[in-house]
Amino acid sequence: MERLEMERVQKEKWQQLEAKDLDRKNEELQELYLLEGCFSEAEKLKRDNRLLSQWKHYIQCDGSPDPSISQEINTFISLWKEETNEIFEEVIAKSKLVLHLIDKLKLILLETSPYNLQDKNIAQYQGSILELQELLHLKFNTATELLLRQASTLADLDTGNMEKVIQDENITLYVWANLKKNPRYRSVRCTEIQIGFDIPRILATSDIALRLLHTHYDHVTPLRSVPKLFQVPTSTISHSVKDNIKNVQAAVGKEFQEEYKQLEDECDSVQEGEIKVEEQGDIEVQMSSVQEESGNTKYELEMKLLSETVSAGNHWKTDGISNVSYKSGERLVTFSLETFGPVTLIQDTHINMPYQSWELRPLDVNKVLLTVITVFTEIQIQIKEDLCMLASIKLNNKKHSSILEGKWMTPISFIIALKEAGLNIFPTGQSHFYVATNSKVPLVEMKAYRQMALLSPAFAFGWSRWNAQCDSKKIVFKVSEHLTEQQPFQNPNWTLLMFNGDRAQRLKIDEYSEAFSEALKEETEFHSTLYHMVKDFASKEAMEKIRSSSCQFIDSVCHMLLSIRLLSYS
Repeated sequence: MERLEMERVQKEKWQQLEAKDLDRKNEELQELYLLEGCFSEAEKLKRDNRLLSQWKHYIQCDGSPDPSISQEINTFISLWKEETNEIFEEVIAKSKLVLHLIDKLKLILLETSPYNLQDKNIAQYQGSILELQELLHLKFNTATELLLRQASTLADLDTGNMEKVIQDENITLYVWANLKKNPRYRSVRCTEIQIGFDIPRILATSDIALRLLHTHYDHVTPLRSVPKLFQVPTSTISHSVKDNIKNVQAAVGKEFQEEYKQLEDECDSVQEGEIKVEEQGDIEVQMSSVQEESGNTKYELEMKLLSETVSAGNHWKTDGISNVSYKSGERLVTFSLETFGPVTLIQDTHINMPYQSWELRPLDVNKVLLTVITVFTEIQIQIKEDLCMLASIKLNNKKHSSILEGKWMTPISFIIALKEAGLNIFPTGQSHFYVATNSKVPLVEMKAYRQMALLSPAFAFGWSRWNAQCDSKKIVFKVSEHLTEQQPFQNPNWTLLMFNGDRAQRLKIDEYSEAFSEALKEETEFHSTLYHMVKDFASKEAMEKIRSSSCQFIDSVCHMLLSIRLLSYS
């Protein structure tokens, strides 16, 4: 009887808490959606900045086209096609502008809200990107042909063969022509760019030429289509509230779309070389200038060869590649080829997933530090206003320097740069097929990231091992008030929160409890939002800091959380 009485009291108490939560739900949601208006405001600021950028370009009158205007970009492409007999140095100089135009078009596709992009604009931008890429590649091929026509005037005094190196920050070209056809010269080494190769005897006596074209951008991977908008259902609230959050969904909803970024495949490519020869045969190429930004780690690099037949199907293959070895200390890759064509070093896209743990901590006014720890790497990212920066990176617990450190970029540009550097912590819609995930319902996850971003000016958040124990409709994480960078953070007083998108509660257990339990912490209540949940135990200073934070800062934090998806991939 005593046990039944206790159960009755517990059930009655639970029902009272639920009733109280239901009574104030609309009021709490109205207040939350007013706060989330910062996302709409941030989107408006980004739209205004794009318009301002177009105006600045217009008044500069520097002759470069606006890639978003089809007439201007088409005129630029047509005029360049008509230019003939351009030497390689001239093509390289022009390529800087072309690459800049391609990047601008890609950013327009990635940064513009789907509600503001029409299908015809998407097709126009993608078509312009493809035309520019194909034209640039054609120009490099034509310029190489012109260079080979001058082979005899560029002959090396010692070997009698032609050897030419041209390079800038984006491209390294090496051209070798077998003019003497001396069978004794089968081993060729270029110390200037630390590349060498060996050819078989039959080729050493043949009329052949070889080109190594190393680009610091991906000129091989096909362009991926722009994904469709991820539809976000809304709860049964007033029409005014629904209208208010429509722009919020437009700004952040697409982070959960399939194939979230067009540049997904581009981040895989670490280095590309292109080999051209008139005859087929075995060839060994040594590359001691492999530039893996991720450093001397034990990342598995796969050598991939693209043949003409496979190229038509947009697939890479390993056929025809043998004797592959990599000396990490010397950063030297050696391999043999049976045929010739584009060659790339590819890093596993999901090498850093799933994450082992993570932490989001305030540093200063409108500034936070996001730490993501993976099997190999610890990545620290600072977010300030509408910019992001790689603060530090550790590989196997050792500090590693990166050219990205200290460079502030917009979130999308920062994500692209991190991917291209081999530091990919950004899942796509297909990543769950390749990574063991702690999958959460997308809408619940999205609501959590938006509200975590709103609270980030005054609260630290952290990974909890219990997040893997609850079901996919709930998430669990740690939270602690943290107001200043000087505030000690070695042993914060963490609170465990559980959230299902519609209800937040404090848990009775802590991180060191023996088993997971959804039991409510004594003398606490339910709330409809994380904002109102932490309001129960937050200081007035913390809540004031949250309400006075910058909308661009909140939007940037939310964008990074949505892009990394800490709650599903940890």
